[in-house]
Amino acid sequence: MNKDTFTGEYRYALDAKGRVNIPAPFRKVLSPENENTVVITRGQDPTIWVYPALEWQVIENRLRELSALSPLNRSFIRTMTRWATPVTLDKQGRIQLTSDLIQYANLEKDVVIVGVINKMEIWNPARLEQVSAEIPQSDSEEFNNLAQSIII
Repeated sequence: MNKDTFTGEYRYALDAKGRVNIPAPFRKVLSPENENTVVITRGQDPTIWVYPALEWQVIENRLRELSALSPLNRSFIRTMTRWATPVTLDKQGRIQLTSDLIQYANLEKDVVIVGVINKMEIWNPARLEQVSAEIPQSDSEEFNNLAQSIII
């Protein structure tokens, strides 16, 4: 597996202070160059995206390339960066989520952490099940086309 490649699904509990454990397999593949730091931000779905610090630098560089003269670009850049917060894993392998992100993702006690290659997603379990149930029914042909283009 490549450095900073995240796959799989793990269930954890959000503690009373808004901290959640990063799964041990994810901590193991988080490259040392990240210095145990990740960037948390709003995902496109009601989820929290968790990027390794180095991966977030790539995103920032791409955002810098967008022209600030375009209202759409400005709005997109603002949306991506407004909620972005660097956090460092503590000695127990936990990260502190912000209250705004907890509210956005509708997180309560139980959470699901999903690895999606270059980042992690933190979900409310019921919402993840709902999203997962909707997608294959509505886009099964598109899924098949994607699978054929990716899987050899």
